[in-house]
Amino acid sequence: MPIVEVTVIPVGTESTSLSRYVADMQRILEQAGESIRYQLTPMSTIIEGDLSDLLHVVRLLHESPFAGGANRVCTSVKIDDRRDHHSSMEQKMQSVAERLRSS
Repeated sequence: MPIVEVTVIPVGTESTSLSRYVADMQRILEQAGESIRYQLTPMSTIIEGDLSDLLHVVRLLHESPFAGGANRVCTSVKIDDRRDHHSSMEQKMQSVAERLRSS
């Protein structure tokens, strides 16, 4: 299952605080329903699901700060799409934990 890391940075806002924009983007993720799973981190958001659904959500996230008054938005996207083995956020973390226990 594809996993996407997305960071959306509104530029030219009235304040250095961006939590309002992050909250707006989290609402978009909540509204996406069960077609995706997501995890907010301090620096980005991790999303997992069907690639077409993920790309649609990334576009919505990118557009969100414009709707909130930003004049410029910089978005960074990383896609991990492994097709030879089942992959998920939990599976990736479990794999590292298993390696740490066996060392």
